[in-house]
Amino acid sequence: MSEVKPITVHIMGNEYHVSSPEDQTEQLETAARELDRRMREIKSGGRIVGIERIAVMAALNLSYELLQSSQVDSESAEKIESKINQLVQDIDSVLASDAQLELT
Repeated sequence: MSEVKPITVHIMGNEYHVSSPEDQTEQLETAARELDRRMREIKSGGRIVGIERIAVMAALNLSYELLQSSQVDSESAEKIESKINQLVQDIDSVLASDAQLELT
């Protein structure tokens, strides 16, 4: 189990002190940089004012993308599973007909 350690991330010019398992600090720092980038992008659009509203919009966008991604992944998994099942049936069919040829 990883030791938890404090790290500092910067988002929109503000410094935040958070704790993270030592083996996950790099991912957390990457996530903070991505959040900072998206919040700055929203701010530069000029339509949303206020750090709290910008943060909520960034969180909403990220949540939406995550849900879309997991939906695509689950649809892909279903297609792959269906294809595997079809291949197994095809293999079973070929093996069965080979077994019939060997018996004759």
